[in-house]
Amino acid sequence: MAQSLIFDMDGTLFQTDKILEISLDDAFSRLRSLNKWDQETPIDKYREIMGVPLPKVWETLLPDHSVEEREQTDAYFLERLIENISRGKGALYPNVKEVFSYLKENDCSIYIASNGLTGYLEAIVSYYHLDEWVTETFSIQQIESFNKSDLVQGIIKKYSITNGAVVGDRLSDINAAKDNGLVSIGCNFDFAREDELSQANIVIDDLTELQTILSKLKQIAY
Repeated sequence: MAQSLIFDMDGTLFQTDKILEISLDDAFSRLRSLNKWDQETPIDKYREIMGVPLPKVWETLLPDHSVEEREQTDAYFLERLIENISRGKGALYPNVKEVFSYLKENDCSIYIASNGLTGYLEAIVSYYHLDEWVTETFSIQQIESFNKSDLVQGIIKKYSITNGAVVGDRLSDINAAKDNGLVSIGCNFDFAREDELSQANIVIDDLTELQTILSKLKQIAY
């Protein structure tokens, strides 16, 4: 039976931490220059909430700022992320392309469902030529609810998916799988949390493990 794998982007395929700190520092340097921030860049706080939609990020990092200021910071942050991606400062996790090639050779369909914004995702897909393997990339920006489960549901409906898994590092990915009757594969990577991974059907420490568990997917009770 053909499998469909829906991947998260940040912390699963893309090593966001390589451009996160410098891009976030750029955004907060801008705020300092405008006298709208007088502390260190809250990188640790951002790491704690990594994986939530960006509007929620700025609510958390800039609780005392106006919606307009958050939106301006968000836009500038996105600009810096894309610029750093285009300069090659980021990186995919090890073996992404090799695993994608293996999956395609074994009749798997590959999709990306991310809380990242469309322009940011397009920059990554374009720079690393992921569309060679990925059928389509979906951003949380495309749905009103900003809920990963709803985003995955849309992918399932569009492509009539009946069998497969959601691969990601955070609880939103695990819940998106469970809410839609798919297998949840938790990635024990940089931003993962043990209490969240414990709720996944399968936990992997390297993407190459997907090659050995493909045959097991259809045996797992959804």
